[in-house]
Amino acid sequence: LQDLTGIDSMDQCRRTLEQHNWNIEAAVQDRLNEQEGVPSVFNPPPSRPLQVNTADNRVYSYIVSRPQPRGLLGWGYYLIMLPFRFTYYTLMDIFRFALRFIRPEPRGRVTDPVGDVVSFIHSFEEKYGRSHPVFYQGTYSQALNDAKRELRFLLVYLHGDDHQDTDEFCRNTLCTEEVVNFVNTRMLFWACSTSRPEGYRVSQALRENTYPFLAMITLKDRKMTVVGRLEGVIQAEDLINQLTFIMEANQTYLVSERMEREERNQTQALRLQQDEAYLASLRADQEKDRKKKEEEEQKRRQEEVAREIVLAEERRQQTLQEEKERRSESLPPEPSPDNPDSVKIVFKLPNDSRVERRFLFTQSLTVIYDFLFSLKETPEKFQIVTNFPRRVLPCLPTEERPIPPTLKEAGLSRSEVLFVQDLTDD
Repeated sequence: LQDLTGIDSMDQCRRTLEQHNWNIEAAVQDRLNEQEGVPSVFNPPPSRPLQVNTADNRVYSYIVSRPQPRGLLGWGYYLIMLPFRFTYYTLMDIFRFALRFIRPEPRGRVTDPVGDVVSFIHSFEEKYGRSHPVFYQGTYSQALNDAKRELRFLLVYLHGDDHQDTDEFCRNTLCTEEVVNFVNTRMLFWACSTSRPEGYRVSQALRENTYPFLAMITLKDRKMTVVGRLEGVIQAEDLINQLTFIMEANQTYLVSERMEREERNQTQALRLQQDEAYLASLRADQEKDRKKKEEEEQKRRQEEVAREIVLAEERRQQTLQEEKERRSESLPPEPSPDNPDSVKIVFKLPNDSRVERRFLFTQSLTVIYDFLFSLKETPEKFQIVTNFPRRVLPCLPTEERPIPPTLKEAGLSRSEVLFVQDLTDD
């Protein structure tokens, strides 16, 4: 970051990288925008941003120099054109340097990185045809993420539109059948023109020296690292040989990473299985506890209902006993046998026992009912029935007869046998 932005303070570099989630490309772009007085326009991809290590001293570098002049005629032409070439490039450098003070670098504002890549692909196909390696149709950061996720090599090509060797490289090397087949079957291929903001941004990050420029990037020590740089015009066979050498030299890193990922995946799967087993056991225990609590709660409710039933029965029996005592106390005294209005009644109870008592003809049938009700042997609910003819005595008041009849009105004789019929079950 210091080399690309000129920031002197390491603390400021660290803060800048932290603000951009350690995405060096985003940090450099925003820093350049800040220096040019324009707002930040770089939108990082949704996946985790990657930092490309370009400072590895073990990077394989292969630079192809332009061929030297041959023969007297070749050297003569070279010496004649040398002053003109030197003057042209010097003036162009001075012009570009002065232009930076007047107008900021327009390529520094990355507003549509995907559009830059797609536009370059269309212009490349218009000029060189469709026979070329498959271009990655996405941003540089997305290509890095995919290469890291798939554990593949990523070949980056920076296209210099104005360079004198670009046309020869594209026609005679990049678009040849052997290079196309080699690249398509072994790696991802991302390319963009440095005349477009996205390509210019990547060129600032990779710091190429000349064109054509190719960089091989792969996952090394858990970082996306530039492991090879190929610069200058290189022939198809030589390009394949150099790329093969770079891949073989760094294949062990990908193999190691694949093994580590497999181990992590197995560990994660095992942990997931253990977690699922634990959760299943936990759910089973919770279900047991729930059922146990439900059973305990149901048992408690049943016991509570049983206690309430017992208490209600006790209260009912107590109330019944109090009612028996009250009615027994309210009974009129038994008349003497000499009383001409007395009636001798023998009651046959449901338990086959007999009870005898005297009443007066003038007394209501209710007195007979109260007498029987007060007895311990008498059921709670009963009715009094005559034997012959069989009829039920109306001892209790009803809507039709609110005042029960007297013994005489009921047609009883001086001596009667009445049956007490149990109605408790009814």
